[in-house]
Amino acid sequence: MDRDQCLALDAQDPLRAFKDEFVLPEGVIYLVGNSLGALPRRTAERMRRTVEEEWGEQLVGGWNHAGWYEQPLTVGDRLAPLIGAGPGQVVVGNTTSIAIFQAVAAALRLRPERRVIVSDAANFPTDHYMVQGLAGLLGGYEVRDLAEGRFDDAAVVLLSEVDYRTGARQDVPAVTAAAHAAGALIVWDLCHSVGAMEVDVSDADFAVGCTYKYLSAGPGAPAFLYVNPRHQATAENVLSGWHGHAAPFAFETDFRPADGMRRFVVSTPHVLSLAALDAALDIWERVPMAQVRAKSMALTSLFVDLVGDRLELASPADPAARGSQISLRHPEGYPVMRALIDRGVHGDFRAPDTLRFGFAPLYLGYTDVHDAAATLLEVLDKELWRDEKYAVRLAVT
Repeated sequence: MDRDQCLALDAQDPLRAFKDEFVLPEGVIYLVGNSLGALPRRTAERMRRTVEEEWGEQLVGGWNHAGWYEQPLTVGDRLAPLIGAGPGQVVVGNTTSIAIFQAVAAALRLRPERRVIVSDAANFPTDHYMVQGLAGLLGGYEVRDLAEGRFDDAAVVLLSEVDYRTGARQDVPAVTAAAHAAGALIVWDLCHSVGAMEVDVSDADFAVGCTYKYLSAGPGAPAFLYVNPRHQATAENVLSGWHGHAAPFAFETDFRPADGMRRFVVSTPHVLSLAALDAALDIWERVPMAQVRAKSMALTSLFVDLVGDRLELASPADPAARGSQISLRHPEGYPVMRALIDRGVHGDFRAPDTLRFGFAPLYLGYTDVHDAAATLLEVLDKELWRDEKYAVRLAVT
């Protein structure tokens, strides 16, 4: 496909108007939506209002009059449709790591007779680290790798819908059904799928995810936790902070869990971060997710076709079997990516040899993909990556 054909596709794109709602630096093709989404234009004004009008004018009264206290639940309700959940099923706050700890710990207490946690050793490290830490803290638990292929005596299965390194996508309904058939509960990590495709966790037991990737809620934006309604009355939040108490301002000595999802709130909401997420959700409430997924598959397929066989494809060849990401392997992947970024095409690198490209359909067009692939081929053809400065590792890759 040539550049003129890509321009024609951009002109016909039903999502093209959304690009104007994001701040994108001149001359940058941003293929890192799977790590940190671009800034929505409305976020700055929302943050100004929260800081100047709510905090500045209402002071501590903002907890009551600006809705700060209820944010973990009200923002959770706004996010819920993006993962196939309903009102009162999602709470927002803390981080993905903390949400994983909460979800897995709660699931273990619902299956006290079982002592096995199944996790994918290739999963994003924080998922595996949190499971290892929890198993060590509780003692007597085995952490089994998904590769062993059995759930028969598992208490909990923790998996990511989309693999962070390759972009490979799990069959959520099939895996969930297999876990349940074996008597296990399942926790899904949606970090690399929410905002890039239609997600449905209605049959899952728990789900977690971040909001700073495809949802564009900003660096350090709060994570979310989903608890299926069938577990809400019995699931325990082992991080029993005061905002999860049934009557936090009664200041009782002993913990009494609140009803519903309120019990999974831990402590004081991060008001400024939640304001940024709330602003981003203004966009997502207007986005047809079926169109997002269709464009995602088209963009990733176009990129694969344009790059051809110049690099090894680490992602599934079938667009339906991957998320909104293409991963390519090169033995000198790090300097290749540094050289590419220097020429305005932003991706990222994952050790030992993987170049990752995340495709955010709301602000990425077909012409952007064409130009990104052309620049990558130029970096390879001219061996521009061999410049010594590109071998210097930065703290964040």
